[in-house]
Amino acid sequence: MVIAGFGCRAEATSESFRSALTATGVRPDALAVPADRAGLIAPFAEAEGLAVHSVAADLLSGIDTPTRSTVSLAARGVGSVAEAVALAAVGPGARIVGLRVISSDRMATCAIAQGH
Repeated sequence: MVIAGFGCRAEATSESFRSALTATGVRPDALAVPADRAGLIAPFAEAEGLAVHSVAADLLSGIDTPTRSTVSLAARGVGSVAEAVALAAVGPGARIVGLRVISSDRMATCAIAQGH
């Protein structure tokens, strides 16, 4: 399973998500976001025909990510929201196969995780 995880600002649009995902060069099996951002990504997910995994905020805090963003650490207590939600959505044995990238408008980030 390949999951594209997203972190985003409240102002993110479908184009923000599209830009970030395109920058990864990957077509995932599904998307993942923090639960409080699920409504933001829903139109993009529907247009792409992909399911969205909503990840509860309390699941993110213990996840070790390769990227260490001071903004993400301050906002969510994790080095990269995109990497953390991707790993959480894949589950045990998940690994990052695409580090966090930033959308052209800087409103969204995307990382790719893979697992069983």
